[in-house]
Amino acid sequence: MLLPLVGGPANVTSVAHCMTRLRLDLADASAADEAGLRALPGVLGVVVDGPSYQVVLGPAAVTGVTTEVERLITAATPATAPGPEPAAPTPAPTPAPTGLAAPDRTTAAELAARGAVLREERRRRNATPVKSALRRIAAVFVPLIPALIGCGILAGLAGLLANTGALPGLTPALTAVASAFMALIAVFVGYNTAKEFGGTPVLGGAVAAVVVYPGVAQVTAFGVHLAPGQGGVLGALAAALLGTYVEKWCRGRVPGALDVLLTPTVTVLTAGLVTLYGLMYAAGAVATAIGTAADWLLATTGAFAGLVLGGLFLPLVMLGLHQALIPIHTTLIEQQGYTVLLPLLAMAGAGQVGAALAVYVRLRHDASLRTTIRSALPAGLLGVGEPLIYGVSLPLGRPFLTACAGGAAGGAFVGFFAMLGDKVGATAIGPSGWALFPLLAGNRPPALTAAIYAGGLLTAYVTGFAATYATLPVPALRPEPDGTPQPDRVAEPHRAAEPDGAPVPSGEPGPNGEPVPSSEPAPSSEPGRPSGVS
Repeated sequence: MLLPLVGGPANVTSVAHCMTRLRLDLADASAADEAGLRALPGVLGVVVDGPSYQVVLGPAAVTGVTTEVERLITAATPATAPGPEPAAPTPAPTPAPTGLAAPDRTTAAELAARGAVLREERRRRNATPVKSALRRIAAVFVPLIPALIGCGILAGLAGLLANTGALPGLTPALTAVASAFMALIAVFVGYNTAKEFGGTPVLGGAVAAVVVYPGVAQVTAFGVHLAPGQGGVLGALAAALLGTYVEKWCRGRVPGALDVLLTPTVTVLTAGLVTLYGLMYAAGAVATAIGTAADWLLATTGAFAGLVLGGLFLPLVMLGLHQALIPIHTTLIEQQGYTVLLPLLAMAGAGQVGAALAVYVRLRHDASLRTTIRSALPAGLLGVGEPLIYGVSLPLGRPFLTACAGGAAGGAFVGFFAMLGDKVGATAIGPSGWALFPLLAGNRPPALTAAIYAGGLLTAYVTGFAATYATLPVPALRPEPDGTPQPDRVAEPHRAAEPDGAPVPSGEPGPNGEPVPSSEPAPSSEPGRPSGVS
């Protein structure tokens, strides 16, 4: 049912996925039915970025759906003349949950229409060269996340065994398995960079391999000997980008008969020499500056830095730009063994959980919304925020802001201890929430590090819950013909009235940022289906 809603298999040019989203690049974005995609069961949201459609499915479903979509696209490759695309099936009408009146559905449709307009405006605003470059760089690192997670967990286990002295014969083997990928991560970054930016992937990997080759210790640049791995993933990224540019330049100028010989040679030679005598030194300086800045930021302004990072991370997740932080995390892990930024950012997901719990308690008459929260909450506890963002907080509006407040409070808590000299870091990226406990590391004993992180989570939970519970309007009750009270709409506080007694708009911002008249009923939320996402 999904493929017809994006224009059919022939309209899909590439398929990929991250931890929660199916990412489809479309030849003709206008052929996609965004409203139909949102109406599919199991779809928690849709993020449109030009020709790219990111369908939010959650961590449990995204891998299986991606595999099935790839299989259907392969099977649909026409051996005969292509026929017309099958019509998109009309979604069956969903019955209103018990006690929800028809006006609720009308209001939800109006909010969805206004949200579509706002999404289009946001899409145009985000189509800037800088943001497009960030998304492409993020696409280089997203495929590396599973290996980063696995190796990070094994590194933490090896460190635990080394500290306790248990299984001394197994510890070196675990260390080797966990460290091998990180030692060669520059090669994978180079391969993916060339693939993403239109070059030959293996040439990108070959150029990036220069960064980690042990023999570079014999090379002198700017009066000093280079060190293997100097510049890390940043140097590998820059080297592969340069190699891709050189390769494209050669392809248009070298005669076809010599292309197979000259183009790879010139690409590797030119990009390799520039990497040795420029990029490795420059990238190494940048990487060192990142580590120094992170340490200084937390040591001097830890509470404020944690407040800002924890409070702003959810909007980055909503826009899909949070993956652009992966190079910074990876650089810190290469330098210090852990990234001190990830635990701060993880507080945003905890604030989201607290806000969702408050919605669950406050809107106890909305059975469909409570069903959505119950299904998305386990992923939220593990730090996967998209299901709660697109299924709960963003459609409701205010809970998204109070979730950010919870993340800010948790980040400030962890950052305050960093100011006291108690660093909390993570040995890998990807997991968050409770799933980050096995990956925690720092400059203090493991028990203290875990306690600080747990305190941050608790602070974010409580703040997100309290802020949401205090600001979320409660549903008023209306009598049915038989006298049974049923939830009618969300009661707006401080309603004014005209002289004739008619209610006037309360001025409270709605989910799309515009004032919503208090006389309108609040939208209902169907399981797994956001309405009015702006």
